[in-house]
Amino acid sequence: MTDLLIRDAEVSGARTDVLLRGGLVAAIGVDSAVPGIPVLDAGGGALVPGLHDHHLHLHALAADSASVRCGPPQVRTADALARALAAAPGDGWIRGVGYVETVAGLLDSVALDALHRERPVRIQHRSGALWILNSAAARLVGLDTATERGVERDEHGHPTGRIWRADTWLRSRLPDTGPPDPRPVAARLARYGITGITDATPDLSPESLASLSGAAVSGAIPQRLHLLGVPLGHPADPAVTVGPYKIVIADSDLPDIEGLEEIVRRAHDLGRSVAVHCVSREALLVLLAVFESTGTRTGDRIEHGALIPVESIGVLRRLGLTVVTQPGFLADRGDDYLHRVDARDHQDLYRCRSLCEAGVGLALSSDAPYGPADPWEVIAAATTRRAPGGVVVGGTETLSPTDALTRYLAPLDDPGGPARTVTPGAVADLVLLDRPIGEMYARPDSAAVRITFVGGEIVHER
Repeated sequence: MTDLLIRDAEVSGARTDVLLRGGLVAAIGVDSAVPGIPVLDAGGGALVPGLHDHHLHLHALAADSASVRCGPPQVRTADALARALAAAPGDGWIRGVGYVETVAGLLDSVALDALHRERPVRIQHRSGALWILNSAAARLVGLDTATERGVERDEHGHPTGRIWRADTWLRSRLPDTGPPDPRPVAARLARYGITGITDATPDLSPESLASLSGAAVSGAIPQRLHLLGVPLGHPADPAVTVGPYKIVIADSDLPDIEGLEEIVRRAHDLGRSVAVHCVSREALLVLLAVFESTGTRTGDRIEHGALIPVESIGVLRRLGLTVVTQPGFLADRGDDYLHRVDARDHQDLYRCRSLCEAGVGLALSSDAPYGPADPWEVIAAATTRRAPGGVVVGGTETLSPTDALTRYLAPLDDPGGPARTVTPGAVADLVLLDRPIGEMYARPDSAAVRITFVGGEIVHER
């Protein structure tokens, strides 16, 4: 571990020197250089704890970068989608991402064939919940004979080409290319100042687990890695930490309450809390009913909380639940929400301030690749809640820039807890900005990230 003296950094509003030693913040307010230790001039730039993204999907984010964009802003019409698919490089499978119905309606195999039939195509809806296959792709994966529950069929029993929340099954039918290389994504996150990652992918396969753990050991992923999708009872891997058990409540197929209670109880009995994907009002009501029956465990959390009615906030507080949400979606697709979500529900979308004021634990995150990965974009969205067209969505739910940043600074294992600080004895997971924090609050911008440290080691330097 490299020792370093950071000169003239802004820490908690005051300009001072910070000594890093043995991967820790050894001292603050050092008056002179320590013999033999290199010196870095911060020039008055803010030194803050490294940011933690409390909900993203690493392998999906890595695969996303090599996929065809199938939705706004790059693609907005059916003709534009056809051109994008025709221009895809190579001659094999085409993987598309980011599709939304405003482009060409609710696609199925027939509609997708009309756009592109020459090569096998699979397109992911921007929600991440749905894949659409054209006929060539459907034949290759054997959709006709599939018994997987998520394979949608019409009234005659024929597959439509739509596959709901069956990523693991679909992956097993595709050419085996192995997990994608996480290094470009990890480097990109380091450029944003992210030093801790919670991968929220459910039901990680042995191959995915081995890949993520191996990347953490090798340094391909230099950030600290926290996994929600580790199967119940799976032995711990010292290269990563195991978080709450990820459960998905699919809006397309709400679960049996007794079955969901059984899963929650089993996780609790094994000593794990749960992290439950919950994006609709109905799903939230089902989940709260389950928790009323099973009781909660410290660390139980709601992922997304996209629609939280005001009458549920007190229940969340009483049950001790944390909400890990993504206001970045408002900046990314708020115009769609304004048109497609009932106006009475706009105030309930991605609540922030009301949860904080009620004492509900709150963390911000990206849900990348389904939402913007840049945490500073999410922070800006939390402070303005402005849709792309300029309309403010739920203006009473804004956070101050200071509070928005702190929601990225909680420990990985306590996302709703107190923000980490730059203090003697703290682990040297840090971000040095090229400007004072006040300027960053006025205009959040990842371009201001000068250096990112993990355990005192530089993992990004501009």
